[in-house]
Amino acid sequence: MTISQQVLLSDLQTRVAAAQEEIVAVRRDLHAHPELGWHEVRTTELIRKRLVAAGLSPEVLPTGTGLICDIGSGDTCVALRADIDALPVPDGVDSPFRSTQEGVAHACGHDVHTAVLLGAAMVLARMAADGLLKHRVRLIFQPAEEVMPGGALGVIAAGGMDGVRRIYGLHCDPRLPVGQVGLRVGALTAGADRILVRLAGAGGHTSRPHLTGDLVYALATLVTEMPAALSRRVDPRAGMSLVWGRITAGSAANAIPARGEAEGTLRCLDVNAWKLAGDLIPTLAGQLIAPYGVEVSTEVTHGVPPVMNDADAIGVLKRAVELSAGPDAVASTDQSLGGEDFAWYLEHVPGAMARLGVRAPGVENAADLHTPGFTVDEDAIGLGMMVLASCALLD
Repeated sequence: MTISQQVLLSDLQTRVAAAQEEIVAVRRDLHAHPELGWHEVRTTELIRKRLVAAGLSPEVLPTGTGLICDIGSGDTCVALRADIDALPVPDGVDSPFRSTQEGVAHACGHDVHTAVLLGAAMVLARMAADGLLKHRVRLIFQPAEEVMPGGALGVIAAGGMDGVRRIYGLHCDPRLPVGQVGLRVGALTAGADRILVRLAGAGGHTSRPHLTGDLVYALATLVTEMPAALSRRVDPRAGMSLVWGRITAGSAANAIPARGEAEGTLRCLDVNAWKLAGDLIPTLAGQLIAPYGVEVSTEVTHGVPPVMNDADAIGVLKRAVELSAGPDAVASTDQSLGGEDFAWYLEHVPGAMARLGVRAPGVENAADLHTPGFTVDEDAIGLGMMVLASCALLD
C-alpha cells in the first residue's frame, strides 16, 4: 500500500467514526419500520432523502422501490450493494426500536446492510467532493432479495450493471463475532428453488377411504419420500437439500379433503446438480402419488444460483478488512445452503460477498437468521462502513 493510500484510509476511518452514531440511528429507524419485498416505499424514500442531502442524485428503480446512485466520475465503476427488504417474521426482540409492523421484521439484517451502505455512501460522497475518489462508485439499494428469483434481476434489467467492473456486498452473520469478517473464494451460498406441489381428488368420508383418493395420506407420502427419492437421482456429493416449510390440507378430522399442497425449498451446492434436481421434481411427484388415485401438479420456481466469489475481489476485501480492523479481523467461512440473489450480479461482473460478524461478545448461541430472535451488535455497523468504503477506494 502506498503512502497516499495510507493517508486516504486514515482519513476514511476518521470520517466513518464521525458518521457512525447517525447511521446507527438510521438502522434503528429502518428496524422499527420494516417492509416486505417490492413494498419498500418508506425505506426507499428514507434512503433517497439521505442521498440527496449528501449532494447525490439517486434514481428510484422502475419497479418503484430501491435505488441506484453514482458517486464521483470516471470511466471505471465499482458497485456496492445492499438489500433493503424485510421478512414476514415477527420481531421477537424487545427493544426500543422493535418492529412496528405486525408479523414483519428485519430478521435477516437487511436494515444493517442498508445502513452500512448508506453510511459508506455519505462518507464517499464527502471524499468525492474533496477530490479524493479516483473513479465512480455505484450504490445499489436493492429491493426484494427475499422474493425468488430476487430483485437483483430488476436492477440488472434497469442497467444497474452497465459500466460496472466489480461489485461488493456484505451480509450479516450471527455465527461470527462482531469485529470479524468472513471471506471465502468460490462458492459462498447454494442454488435455491421454490417448490410447490398441489394435490386434487374427489374428497370423501374418513370411514370410506377406499372409495376416494386419500389425499392426506398421499400428501404425507410425497412430503416424506420426495427428499429420499431425489437423493437417489442426484450425485450425493452435490450437497442437495429439499425441506418443506408449509403443508396445507383439510379442515375436519372426519373428512378427506379434496385439495392439499406442500411448499418448500430445494437447495444445492453444485450448480449442475441444482439444475437437474429442479427438472426431476415433477416426474418424481407423479411417480410417488400414482398409487393413491389423486391428481398432482407441481410448480418449480427457479430461484438463484450460488454466489461465486471472485479471487481478486476477495483479495480486495481481505485488504479492506485488514486495514479497517487488523489481520485478526479476517475469518474463513464455509459455503452455506442459503440462497442469495447477489449471485445474479456475479453472472455479469466479477465480485464478492463477505460475511459481517454481528454476534455480541459473551453470546454463545446467537439466534439464527430468519428467526424472531435474530439480533445484531451494532458495533458491526462501523466496521461494515469501513470495509465497503475501503473496497471502493482500493479497487
